[in-house]
Amino acid sequence: MKKKSTRQAYGEALVKLGKENENIVVLEADLSKSTMTAFFKKEFPDRHINIGIAEADMIGTAAGLATTGKIPFASTFALFGAGRAYDQIRNSVAYPKLNVKICPTHAGVSLGEDGASHQSVEDVALMRVVPGMTVLCPADAVETEQMIFAAAKYEGPVYIRLGRLNIPVLFDDSYKFEIGKAKTLTEGNDVAILATGLMVYEATEAAKQLAEQGIKARVINVSTIKPLDEETILKAAKECKFVVTSEEHSVIGGLGSAVSEFLSENYPTKVIKHGINDEFGQSADGETMLDNYKLRAKDIVEIVLRNI
Repeated sequence: MKKKSTRQAYGEALVKLGKENENIVVLEADLSKSTMTAFFKKEFPDRHINIGIAEADMIGTAAGLATTGKIPFASTFALFGAGRAYDQIRNSVAYPKLNVKICPTHAGVSLGEDGASHQSVEDVALMRVVPGMTVLCPADAVETEQMIFAAAKYEGPVYIRLGRLNIPVLFDDSYKFEIGKAKTLTEGNDVAILATGLMVYEATEAAKQLAEQGIKARVINVSTIKPLDEETILKAAKECKFVVTSEEHSVIGGLGSAVSEFLSENYPTKVIKHGINDEFGQSADGETMLDNYKLRAKDIVEIVLRNI
């Protein structure tokens, strides 16, 4: 299966978007080669701004550009974009409801060797709680490109979580992403597996393994974490025996929390949160990190088998 990182798809999508819309500007915190916005810089040097290692300043500058009608895409590592610049995101972007797209890369433990100081396992939780913030997380390169174009058309602040690791390309050109809509990838009524990001591939593989044991899993790609596709999630909860959420993020405050919060008030049912427990990352290559933190298809299978 072909593999590509969502950060590379992001960089390539920006170039395509920049050719269509002259109001697109890209801001960086001295990491354009890592975040792949160097592609945009090469094509549109007059619309690429390297703020330097000053993430808060980058977000403040993006906010200012948004007030002039520009559509700024701001990028750095997720830990710095969501964490170090949180105050500016909250007060300079979200509070005045400015049209800024925050697209950090290197999210989650699959960042790898840089270790816990650079691995953001809490960024979705931080962004979910910001009033008016839309939070997105693509499953592959195809969805990433569509997501970037959709975000550019959407009026308001958006946070898009991207990764470093090369991951399987799940979709083809027939796939259609829409903000606020989850996509059901496999049908089944024994268990609903709600996954986001790179865990969508692992969830589809888990469904195949479960099918071999006579268990039919419904896999849903929840690429919009906020606002949730409540209709699709409620339908799955009603039609399946229980729900498993899967994410490369802390089980506190991420997709699992969002789904649990919604279902507890609308259709109380068993929800098992699969993700990173209350701990920091370590240093190893990205694939090893996914193994070490039990973020694989077999780990989802084990959860289902224990609860079926």
